Amino acid sequence: MPERHLIVIDGLDGSGKATQTALLAEYFQSKGIPVRKVTFPDYNSRSSELVKMYLNGEISNNPEDINAYGAAGFYASDRYISYLTDWGKDYQRGTLILCDRYVSSNAIHQMVKLQEKDWDSFLDWLQDYEYDKLGLPRPDQILYLDMHPDVSQKLLSARYQGDNSKKDIHESNLNYLLNCRKAALYAAEKLGWTVIPCSDSQQPYTIETISEQIKRIIGK
Repeated sequence: MPERHLIVIDGLDGSGKATQTALLAEYFQSKGIPVRKVTFPDYNSRSSELVKMYLNGEISNNPEDINAYGAAGFYASDRYISYLTDWGKDYQRGTLILCDRYVSSNAIHQMVKLQEKDWDSFLDWLQDYEYDKLGLPRPDQILYLDMHPDVSQKLLSARYQGDNSKKDIHESNLNYLLNCRKAALYAAEKLGWTVIPCSDSQQPYTIETISEQIKRIIGK
């Protein structure tokens, strides 16, 4: 039976997940390692319709109006359908799966809707629901790109050429993102994620600097 491996790169909006996932995929390919890059939400699939409704503000313009468990279910369903219909076959064959966001994103973005005293029970529920009940594969490593929201907001504004109307309900809510960072660092410590510093208090580190950090960690 082939060895199966899954690595996750996660972080807040604007932290550089897509860029670093692509660079890491190129790194593995250069080593002759078969790799498949997967991105969540899977916007090219109908499986993400509930996620789109949520992020577009069709249910509510305030993400905190949507129950943490309900919203987590939107994202989990997208991953579950994607696994069954798409990348699961590659994973079972032994192709290294490299995820831009995964189950960890539910911890980052949904846990903040609960009181801190309920965070541990949410994390326990989330692990049980997505990994044990749905049967999604557990990652070998989760790398959290820690870009301060003040910095990532500048990068997002540049991405959208200053048009803030293009931001989804997560991206446009700075206070929500600050709380998400707090939740992410809490989950990282509790669940053993690797935190990758991506900025100082004012400026992002270069893409190359962050990529080298990731490759050093993967090399270990």
